[in-house]
Amino acid sequence: MKIAAMRDVVKRYEGTIALDHVDLELQKGEILGLLGPNGAGKTTAIHALVGLLPVDGGAIELFEQRQHTGAMGLRRRVGLVTQEITIFEDLTARENLQFFAGLYGIKDPVRRDRIRDTLEFVGLTEHADKLTRKFSGGMKRRLNIACALVHKPELLVMDEPTVGIDPQSRNHILSAVRALRDAGTTILYTTHYMEEAQAIADRIVIMDLGHVIAQGTVDELIERIQYEERVLLEVGDPSPRLMEDLRRVAGVKEVQAQGARLTIVSQAGAENLNQLIACAQSSGGVRSIMAEKPTLEDVFLALTGKSLRDGGEK
Repeated sequence: MKIAAMRDVVKRYEGTIALDHVDLELQKGEILGLLGPNGAGKTTAIHALVGLLPVDGGAIELFEQRQHTGAMGLRRRVGLVTQEITIFEDLTARENLQFFAGLYGIKDPVRRDRIRDTLEFVGLTEHADKLTRKFSGGMKRRLNIACALVHKPELLVMDEPTVGIDPQSRNHILSAVRALRDAGTTILYTTHYMEEAQAIADRIVIMDLGHVIAQGTVDELIERIQYEERVLLEVGDPSPRLMEDLRRVAGVKEVQAQGARLTIVSQAGAENLNQLIACAQSSGGVRSIMAEKPTLEDVFLALTGKSLRDGGEK
């Protein structure tokens, strides 16, 4: 079932096109990873999708209804986790959740139950009545997520929810995201950490310069690109002769040595692993071998020519 869709959406800022005829869909119960270098249009797309930003062309649908900036009924079915932490640091965690629950018209006793369950879900029960200005960065991030969850949204939009936090809090958040998906929540997730997207996303959409340039599962995206093949080889005798023999193997582009450990880079589709092993066996034998598989990072670099962490503004 389709939860949200953008059709041919255009957004301009003073002559600059931020979204250039963007098409995007979210299916019920999936985690969609939205990736792109800075300036790709990700945050503009998110704000348009949730109704915070008017668009100049195209159409947006949420829950089979037309989205627009005045559609308050649709907003109540959405939770937005902003990249900037939007909590009140002079309030306790519980008081923050009371405030945000009140914005959605949730009253006691339902509100008390929701706050209790949400605090437990993000692992802040023991800190419920502490002032949030004393929280660590990771705790603030988790409370930021809790404020977007307290009304039990059907669609959760998460814009860089793990920026600048410790590994323990990051793992807690990623586990929580998976649990929400498993419970039926649809999640749109943007991140500058490629490994996060590869670990949790059911599908990936890659944007650049206001366009959607690729989408699919991680495996589908990897199959679409021509990537270099890498073999890590540890040999018994890393002699100059072996290095020359390896460089002469068909498809080999580069051989790098660090002691007995060799990194061999071949062109896509070279299928020369057996030949590489045969060369190494004739020169002291093979101690270990590992063929590196391409990753989502390889796909991203191949499609955009940029690192996901380049620059500052989205």
